[in-house]
Amino acid sequence: MNDHLLESPETLIQRYPLSKQGADTIALRRNEIMSILQGKDPRLLLIVGPCSIHNISAGREYAQLLQRLSVEVEDSFLIVMRTYFEKPRTSFGWKGLLYDPHLDGSNDIARGIRLCRSFLVELAELGLATATEFLEPLSSSYLADLISWGSIGARTVQSPIHREIASNLPMPVGFKNRNDGNIEIAVQAAASSKEKHTFLGIGPDGRIAIKQSLGNIFPHIVLRGSDEADNLDLTSQKYAATLLDKYGLPPSLLIDVSHGNSRRNFRKQTANFSLLIEQIQKGNRLIRGLMIESNLLEATQQALLDKQNPAPYPHPRPYHNSYSKEEIAFGASLTDPCLDWQTTKTLIKDAAKLNTPSFLSLATL
Repeated sequence: MNDHLLESPETLIQRYPLSKQGADTIALRRNEIMSILQGKDPRLLLIVGPCSIHNISAGREYAQLLQRLSVEVEDSFLIVMRTYFEKPRTSFGWKGLLYDPHLDGSNDIARGIRLCRSFLVELAELGLATATEFLEPLSSSYLADLISWGSIGARTVQSPIHREIASNLPMPVGFKNRNDGNIEIAVQAAASSKEKHTFLGIGPDGRIAIKQSLGNIFPHIVLRGSDEADNLDLTSQKYAATLLDKYGLPPSLLIDVSHGNSRRNFRKQTANFSLLIEQIQKGNRLIRGLMIESNLLEATQQALLDKQNPAPYPHPRPYHNSYSKEEIAFGASLTDPCLDWQTTKTLIKDAAKLNTPSFLSLATL
């Protein structure tokens, strides 16, 4: 065995503290997200940003652009940046900045978790709300105070541990439907996280602790499509609303325009986004928010690498490349392909021209 001790959450939080202004921003954004999900705020929630953060400098540049855009469209949208540091893997692959910040398989988690926290503090001080997927059960103790919206992903939505963690998180948490398209599992997870739980975790001092949660403040679901079909249509949305009612939850939906809903074609996000905005304009009050995968540049590091060095036949690439030393293209995704910034900006600004706070006067589907 070659175990390494990690500093306690308390120590890391003291190392990278949050100012009162930053803490107030996070508290405000959480309340605004709650109001939107409850239908009290007529705006739409937009979770926008890279599939994953692997380069802090690129993430910072993207955040600055997104913050300026969020101010321009704040009457129509509340924009929250995707800051995903952990990537679930079906088989193998780079697991995210938190696990492998050097992108070389060295798995310097101590360095990774420091980078994640310092970056989130920076964004809070910038005034930008952030979203992330909670994957590693212990990471929330180090980062949760900095997050405005949380997610439990399609691969972990059935996990009792993740439902318990969500019940103890201080922000609204969205549960994605399973990869096979099963929506009821996500609704069951949301309902479970609303309840009180007692489970094992770590305390501020890093010791194993018995956690007693009060239940998540507003668990909800995220429709992300499946490996076989999308669930953007009204029939799927109404079915999801029926299930939410069955389990005593409000009919509040977020829809991911990427992943299964785009059938892994990142450019299809634009058509999906426009389709859903049109549904909302026609009176759809089930949709409270949308998710977009976006970065400075479109596509991925891998796609750009393959374009520069075409192979005579399909071949696998190593799952980690030393992009930290020399990136193929600054601002391109290391994981799933994303829309580029200009496309994202145009998409959101065009929608803001249509999207006004008159939603509450529209008929509910």
